[in-house]
Amino acid sequence: MSKRRNIASGVRYEELVGYSRAVRHGNRIEVSGTTALSDGQVVGAGNPTEQTRFVLQKIAMAIQDAGGAMEDVIRTRMYVTNINDWEAIGKAHQEFFGKIKPATTMVEISRLIHPDLVIEIEATAMTES
Repeated sequence: MSKRRNIASGVRYEELVGYSRAVRHGNRIEVSGTTALSDGQVVGAGNPTEQTRFVLQKIAMAIQDAGGAMEDVIRTRMYVTNINDWEAIGKAHQEFFGKIKPATTMVEISRLIHPDLVIEIEATAMTES
């Protein structure tokens, strides 16, 4: 395997902005900020738990495409538009990471790229090889 491999999801924004859904470099996988947008539509508008689950499913697919698994995640970063949603978001995060327990951060921000989005998540994973 080469040292660096870009993983694309095929959304038009990747070329427009110049980024990859994920990048694998050696045994490290970095997943870009991921939201609950699907085909230009917000999934789970107004529902932080549903959006978080959807985002984490997208992150899981990106990590898998990069040759890893959710068990390899060592860090997540969550950007939320309403910190009062922390329990609903935390519940969904726990469903995916309850046994893995990566280091994590949750911070409130003023807004995301679409007004109905309430969370964006980044992830870092480290594989054995």
